[in-house]
Formats: sequence, structure tokens, C-alpha cells
Amino acid sequence: MSGRIYLMGEAGALVAMEEVPYEAEALLQKLLAEYPDLLAGDQMRPSSPRRWLLVTRELSVPEDDSEKGRWSLDHLFIDQDGVPTLVEVKRSSNTQIRREVVGQMLDYAANGTLYWSLEQIMSAFERRCERDGVDTDEVVASFLGDDLEWSAGEFWQAVKTNLQAGRVRLVFVADRIPAELRRIIEFLNDQMDPAEVMGVEVPQFVGENQQALVPRVVGVTAEAEGRKTVNRKKGRQWDRDSFMSELAVQRTPDEVERIQSLLDWTVERGLEAKWGTGAVNGSFSPKARVGDETLNLFSVYTDFNIQFSFGGMNIAPFDQVNMRRELADRLESAIPGLQLPDSKLDGYPFAGRGKPASDDELRAFLLAWDWCLDEVGLR
Repeated sequence: MSGRIYLMGEAGALVAMEEVPYEAEALLQKLLAEYPDLLAGDQMRPSSPRRWLLVTRELSVPEDDSEKGRWSLDHLFIDQDGVPTLVEVKRSSNTQIRREVVGQMLDYAANGTLYWSLEQIMSAFERRCERDGVDTDEVVASFLGDDLEWSAGEFWQAVKTNLQAGRVRLVFVADRIPAELRRIIEFLNDQMDPAEVMGVEVPQFVGENQQALVPRVVGVTAEAEGRKTVNRKKGRQWDRDSFMSELAVQRTPDEVERIQSLLDWTVERGLEAKWGTGAVNGSFSPKARVGDETLNLFSVYTDFNIQFSFGGMNIAPFDQVNMRRELADRLESAIPGLQLPDSKLDGYPFAGRGKPASDDELRAFLLAWDWCLDEVGLR
């Protein structure tokens, strides 16, 4: 159905803007990547408008744990609560928008939540930033803005937690969403929990060499919105006692002992243990004082994830990439299967949950960091 809107032109004249279909779906896909606000996050959650971080376009979706992609998702965004948002774009003239797109999106969600790892998502984001010529850390910092409850590490941990819990958002985008798809969206959104399902119409209007885009969220019921609102927990200040108490609940005795060894190593080397403020997972980060500066090493979380702080190693000699490469090589030798390519040496990659997985790996892991301390003159 075509429509018309009016702009107030010069001297009070009305400019008629006629609705015009997109020439290709790729045009609408490109617009969403460049202008994520077209997803109308303010309409999805008026009390707390959604903001969007683009992970990448055309993200591979595997059908098994081989990581070989069978499908390709149009866009993966993440909102400020760390909720992965899967977006599929169709023109209203595409016959797939009636029913096929629903099965397509459910395939993406079912397999993505099962087989995507946080490391894969972060790698896709880093590759996208590299293609766009922007710094990954700056992009995340700008996205989080004044949200002091989140560090970058805690934000990515929230993404992982939401993905594992199936707390995702499925968004169908088109110039016009037909009534039958709207009914399916409403039904799925009422029935699925904690996943959200919604549609966004983005018709374009053209007139007098101007273009207007008017996004509108459809298919969201008040009942479903109230039931699925994510109330982000307030951050808490962790310390040694609360961290160890949480570990005893979450982790096996062997895992607790290995994390205890990491904390003991921090104390024995005279390093500062900086305690985190995560709402879900506690953390501590060994930090070395070198003169008036601080050398960031890594962070350990209560879910037994370890995150490397290459992006915070700004003190000589580790301000040189060849030295971070040497450290990464030593860490890869310490932990079988760990991969730290050059593209990750300016960021904050994760080792993965449960690594190091043995006492031998733990010893080799700490020897790599002892070498690091030797190089900055702290041993």
C-alpha cells in the first residue's frame, strides 16, 4: 500500500513525499548497517530506548558444532543490555516475507544460540571494525558511553550470558510487513520467552530530491513487552570474600583451586588485584605498577573465563606489537587450542571458559606472565 507524507518546505509550502519501494533489499540492509537507529529502539522500549552496536553483516550461522556456516544472517546487533539482536531484511514484494522468512529466522536463532561462541561474535565484530577502519575498543567505549555500570569485559560477558540463556531478539525488517506476518510475530512474541520477536517497517518517501525514512515497530503486544523487559541488575563491588564465595557455588573444587592459584600468584608477585563491579559475574584483574604507570595483564571471572588485556598494555616494551606477539606465543604454548592471532593483540580477547584446564597448563600460563613481569623489570 503506497502512502504519502508532507514536509514543511520554505515559505510554508508543503512538499509531498510519495512512498517508493526500495529497488533492492541490499539498499535497506546497507541503510540499517549505517544508521542503526532505523531499528526504532525508542519504540521497542519507550521507557529505556534500545541502542545498537553492529557486530557485522552477513554473519555465518552453523548447523552443527563444526562452525561451518550453512546460513547467513543479514545483521547481528547487540543492545546496551548485551542482548543479541538478529535482523533479517525483506522487501514486501519478496514472496518469502509471507511465511518462509519465519522459518528462516527460527533456524538462525535455534542454531546461533546453540553454536555461536562469544569468541566467534567478538572476532566477527573485530573484523567488521577492521574493514570499516575503526578501533574496536573505541567503538565499544563510545557505544557504552556514560553507562558506568559496564566495563567492556562485563558487557561482553553479558552478551555471552544472554546468548546461552536464549535471551535474544528476532527482528523482521521490511518496507511494509504484511498482516499475516504481523500476526505470526505477535503470536511468537506472546509464546516465546525469554526471546523477543518483533517487526520493523521502514518505508521510504521521496520527493523534490529528498528522501525520508519513517520506521515503525509492529507486532509488539503490551503483555509481552511487560513480561520480557530486562531489568539489568545493578553492579556490585566484589572483593576477595564475595568472589571466593561465589566461586564455591558456581565451580567445581578443582576449578576453585586453580582460580585460587591465580589469585595467590597475584599476591605473591606484589601485584594489585583490582576487583570488578559486575552484576552477574565477579572478577579480579592483576595490575602491575611500573613507576607511575599501570600495566594491565588479564582478568579472571567467576564463570572461569579469562580475558587478556592486550589493549591495556601501553608500557614499554609491551607497547610494541612484537612483544605482545611474543607473550601471545607463550600463552598459546601454555594452553592447547588457544588462538591469539595478530588481529587480537590490540584488544581484550578471551581464553575461554575453563582454561587453563590442568595444573600443568596453569603452571605454564603463569610462567608466561612471569616472563612478562621480568621484561618490565618487576622480578
